[in-house]
This record gives sequence, structure tokens and C-alpha cells, in this order.
Amino acid sequence: MSLRNIGIVYRKELTEALRDRRTLISSILIPLFLFPVLTFGIGYAFVEIAGEATREPSKIMILGGEDSPNVVQGLQDAKNLRVVRRSPDYVDLISDKKIRAAVDIPPGFQSSVARGEHPEVKIYIFRDDLKSMLAAGRIEKLFTEYRDAMVRDRLAAENLPASLMKPFDIDQQNVVSDEKVAGESYGGLITYLVILMCMTGAMYPAMDLTAGEKERGTMETILSSPVDRMHLVFGKFLVVLTASLATAMLSAISMGGSFAILSSFARGQSMGEGFPMLTIHLKTVIAVFVMAVPVAVLFSAVLMTISLFAKTFKEAQSYLTPMTFVVIIPAIAAVLPGIELSSKLALVPILNVSLLCKELVTGTYHWNYIALIFFCTCLYAGVALFLAVKMFQRESVLFSS
Repeated sequence: MSLRNIGIVYRKELTEALRDRRTLISSILIPLFLFPVLTFGIGYAFVEIAGEATREPSKIMILGGEDSPNVVQGLQDAKNLRVVRRSPDYVDLISDKKIRAAVDIPPGFQSSVARGEHPEVKIYIFRDDLKSMLAAGRIEKLFTEYRDAMVRDRLAAENLPASLMKPFDIDQQNVVSDEKVAGESYGGLITYLVILMCMTGAMYPAMDLTAGEKERGTMETILSSPVDRMHLVFGKFLVVLTASLATAMLSAISMGGSFAILSSFARGQSMGEGFPMLTIHLKTVIAVFVMAVPVAVLFSAVLMTISLFAKTFKEAQSYLTPMTFVVIIPAIAAVLPGIELSSKLALVPILNVSLLCKELVTGTYHWNYIALIFFCTCLYAGVALFLAVKMFQRESVLFSS
């Protein structure tokens, strides 16, 4: 194998790739600005949405309650609730988000509670809707306060201490550092974005150096040069790998810088109390980048192989679009709660690196898994590169018409 010939092909293809605006955008601009935009944009949007929901009174409807005036009056006087006129289509109103909840007070509620019975109050909500859940919480809090007040009155009538209502306390205490908590919350999303950017950086160069060459009619010219076909493959592959690694590196740098600035700003503004702020150290950024190297090799080889079967750049795009979903599904699994790294999952491509990088972001280093995943990913990448070389040897693939 001639490294000189590979270097000549590499320099030639890299020079042309750097002139391609699409490659520069996908490999440099997107990874460099994606994390700051997502970090500050999503963070700002979340704070604004949550703040608006907290400040805004919840529109609710009261069903029943004609014989429970104290309870109804308490709901109407609540500052964070706004009671609307009763309507039989309350289900549609909740579904259309015109009201946030409806509380169904059973007949004779106050008298039943006074007699020591156990009536049931129903709260109708739009489950998982932020404002609907907030309204339900506000309603439930009022009924809880009403219940506690009645119990205290009964205890006082019997000359019993109010402490009987709560004979003991339960206190949940976090014993893990805030960095690990934040890493557990956001680590999967961060690694998902890094892996996705790693593939995005390799996609356009892979299509341009294979299907693009066919479409421009320059594939025959390159193959007729006095350079071994294997050298051509490795030269092109190194260009695609360079773009993928550059994207991964810029993503890691952008990721670390974004969270460092955000954490510094939050501390300076005394924000984020009870809200885990993630600090990504240089060691973590380097570790994530090192684990992304074999993934970049895998992506580069697979994307080149698939694109080689296309006759045009547009056709290559249609081939690689499903590839995006193949990557997204295992990568996003790391975001799901309850999925943890194990010896079996360490063998699953993409998913293993996603889960491992999530652990790295939390500051946990499982060296046995790191070695196993690095070896497996390198093995998969080697197989993909071998297939790419084999495809370049097939005339029917190179000169398909």
C-alpha cells in the first residue's frame, strides 16, 4: 500500500471538498452553532413557557358543589384559579385547551366529610399537558388544605395534638453530585446530538465523492489514473472521515463551551436552584471525542458504500435518508429513562456508544465497557471499510447506468 498515493488522492479530494459550500455548512457551521442555539434557545423557551404557566391563572370549571358552598367559594377566591361558567361540553373544552381542568364535587360533599364519610372528588385533566397538570395540582392543593383544616378541627375538639396528622416525616436526600444529576438528565441528549452531527458531517462528502463523481462524469477519469483502486478508496475515505471527525470535534467543543457559559451565567444570576446545571470538563469532551472516532470511521465507510450504488447525488440522498433513522433510533434510546449500559447492549452499534458517552458525561468511567465498546465499534468500522473497498472493485457498481 502506497501512503504517498493515498495522500495525493486525499489532498486532491479534500481541496475540492473544501470548495463545496454544502460540506462546509454540514461539517463546520452546523456543529459549531447547533449546541449554543439549542442550549440557550431551548433553555430560554423552557423558562418562558414554565414561567408563563406559573404566572397565569388556570381556567377551571366546577361541576356540582351546589350543596358545598365553602368549597366552591374557596375555589372561586383562589388567586391562581379562574372559574368559568359550567358547561356540559367540558371534555371538549379541556381537549381544546379552552379550560385546563374540571373538578367534579359529589353531592353532599361537605356534609359527608363532616360525618366522617369518604367522598371522592374527581379532577378531569388533559394528561401530560403542562398547564392542565398545573391546574390539577392547584385544585388538589386547595382540597388538601380543606381536608387538613377539618382534621385539625376534629383533633382540637378531642383535645388531641395536631401532630397526630403527621406522626413522622419522610425526607428524600440526594447523595450524588449536581454534575452527575445533570449528566443523567441531559447526557443522553448531548451524545445523541454529537453522534447525529458526526453522521451529518460525513454524509455530504460521501455522496459527493461517489455519486457526485458519477453524475459529473469524473469517476472514469479518476479510475483511469495510474493510482491503485485501493489507494483511491482510502484517499476518498480519509476525506469523508476528516469531515466527520471535524464535525464531531467541533460539536464536542461547542457542547463544552455552551454548557460552561450557561453554568457560569446561572451561577452569576443565582439561577437554577433545584434545577441541575451541567458542567462538562475538558476530560469529558476529549473522552466523548475519542469514542466518536470509531463511530466516525463506521459512518464514513457505510455512507460511502451506500452512496456508491447511486447514479446521481439526488439518488444518493434518497438512499441515505433511511440511514438517518437507523442512526436516530439507537442513539435516542440513550435518552429514554431506565436504559443502562450492560454487556449485551455494549455489542449493539451506535446504542453502545450513546450509552457509554452518557456515562462519560456524568463522570462515570467503566473501563471494561470502554474497552469492549471501542473494540466492537472498531471491528464494525473495519468490516464496513472492507465492504467499501470491495464495492470499489466491482465494475457493475462503479459504472452502473
